[in-house]
Amino acid sequence: MSDYDLIVIGGGSGGLACAQRAAEYGARVLLAEAGRLGGTCVNVGCVPKKLTWNAAEIAHALHDAAGYGFEIASFRHDWAALKRARDGYIARLNGIYERNLANRKVELARGFARFAGPRGVAVDGRTVTAPHVVIATGGRPQLPDLPGAALGITSDGFFELGSRPERVAIVGSGYIAVELAGIFAALGTHVTLLIRGESVLRHFEHMLGEASLRIMRDDGIEILTNAAPASLHERGAGRLELALRDGRRAGPFDTVLWAIGRDAHLEGLALESAGVALDAYGFIETDRFQATRVPGIYAIGDVSGRLQLTPVAIAAGRRLSDRLFGGQPDRHLDYENIPTVIFGHPPIGTVGLAEAAARDRYGDGVKIYTSEFVPMYHALTQRKPRAHMKLVTVGPEQRIVGVHVIGEGADEMLQGFAVAVRMRATKRDFDDTVAIHPTSAEELVTMR
Repeated sequence: MSDYDLIVIGGGSGGLACAQRAAEYGARVLLAEAGRLGGTCVNVGCVPKKLTWNAAEIAHALHDAAGYGFEIASFRHDWAALKRARDGYIARLNGIYERNLANRKVELARGFARFAGPRGVAVDGRTVTAPHVVIATGGRPQLPDLPGAALGITSDGFFELGSRPERVAIVGSGYIAVELAGIFAALGTHVTLLIRGESVLRHFEHMLGEASLRIMRDDGIEILTNAAPASLHERGAGRLELALRDGRRAGPFDTVLWAIGRDAHLEGLALESAGVALDAYGFIETDRFQATRVPGIYAIGDVSGRLQLTPVAIAAGRRLSDRLFGGQPDRHLDYENIPTVIFGHPPIGTVGLAEAAARDRYGDGVKIYTSEFVPMYHALTQRKPRAHMKLVTVGPEQRIVGVHVIGEGADEMLQGFAVAVRMRATKRDFDDTVAIHPTSAEELVTMR
């Protein structure tokens, strides 16, 4: 007889969700985690990022206040105070997660786990077995393979900064680069963003990247395009300089932050002893049921390389336990039409197909609706960032297959519109919905 019904390796969002849902069905569950509970999201991702983003939004509001008649001669932000408060909040969350496991009778093993065969897991000085093992070890930020790369930091290091650097270079063009660039700039840092191509957010709707680039430039962020780093050097007094492949040099900087992607965190798992296969990008191969090629071994969350988002990991973990222990044999996560938000300034919300992807799939059956305007909030402010919206429709019924928004409130409005997209709403459904005025969201139901 096995020691447990389920062993979960990794106590991040996906692993916690999977373990707790299984325990609710009465399964005997062991969860192994060597670090802080909550994984990337709680400790060095979504949660501390959003708290810091909130501070940046307040800084923008303080600058905007004069337009509404407020007299704010000056203000100073205490980065260290924000970090202390943020760290304290995260520590409380770590404790809550541990208590939740105990309340659901999930056994927590503190230590690094590794496979000892396809059914055995060695952790905390013992080897335990279960018919089902879930790998939920997450991902970690990449460092480039170039001289001096270790002089820089990653997004993990961002949350360790005890003070705000005056000059920062961020290398990358994805959502993490865009988010951290906006936070630094709003709080007073001079930011240089180095991108490999001509725009940012290349894996998203094209409109979002182009609009984001214009807004960042208007906010004083320096953008270096076609910038491929060759090496990073220290030039005395803690100042850093980037050498680019085309001969350009950028700097000096107090901090260089690499935001070039994330890898699966697989070190020490001994996957070879269980026969678990990786794909060409180093992520664990899984089918639509999160199952690997080895019966009884599964992978969820960032380690599987599928849409590296916290709610995705949670949803996949819960559905897996529904299937294994809840009598729902066909239960699995549908990765189509998953909404996401990029916490830039302003935020970006997107769900469904980008225009280019829709045209690739549906050809001439695609019709696009767009809107561009200055949100009413900025009617009286000196800053005038423009909101951009796009609806992507297909077929004679004009079914909505994509909703893309950059502008104030995009982060909140997209959740409801994501439900509409998932329910296969049409343009007529949107048109027949009475607008809420005055809001930015009303533009999505009044486009012609």
